[in-house]
Amino acid sequence: MAPATPDELFERLDALGIAHRTHWHDPVFTVAESRSLRGALPGGHSKNLFLKNKKGDLWLVTAAEDAAVDLKALTKTLAAGRLSFGKPDLLRDVLGVEPGSVTPFGLINDPDRRVTFVLDQRLAAMEPLHFHPLVNSATTAVSAADFREFVRACGHTVVEVTFPADGPA
Repeated sequence: MAPATPDELFERLDALGIAHRTHWHDPVFTVAESRSLRGALPGGHSKNLFLKNKKGDLWLVTAAEDAAVDLKALTKTLAAGRLSFGKPDLLRDVLGVEPGSVTPFGLINDPDRRVTFVLDQRLAAMEPLHFHPLVNSATTAVSAADFREFVRACGHTVVEVTFPADGPA
C-alpha cells in the first residue's frame, strides 16, 4: 500500500473532526532551519527521532525542539536495549516519510503498529502543536487534544516521557 499523501492526511484529520491549519514553506531539514518559521507559527515545535534496537523493535520519539534527548537514558526508561537511528529505507517502509520529514503524522502509515510512539510531556502541554504533514515543505498545526485523538485513531497509544530542555529553542 502506498504511503498517505499530505492531502490524504488532511482528509483523515477532517474525517476525525480535527481542526488543522497548514503553512507551506521552503523545505526544512533540521530544527535549526525550521526556527526561521517561529514568528509565523507560535506554539509547540518538535524534533522527531526514528529509533530501533537490535531486536527490530521501533520507536518514534517526538520531543520539544529544545529537548535534550539522551539515547542512553531513554534506553533505560523504555527498557529497550541499545537504541540507534533507523535506516532511511525502514523509515520509508514503516512511516512513509523521507529523512528530514519525520513526523508523528507518519503514524497514519503504520496500521500494523510496528512503532511505539513516545511523546515528550513538555511538548504535549503546548498549544497548538506543529508537525510536518508527511513532507518537510509544510507545517500543520493541531490542538494537543486533537493530536492525541489522531494518534488514537491510528491505533497507537502514547508513551509519555519528560525530556529536559537543552536550552532556548
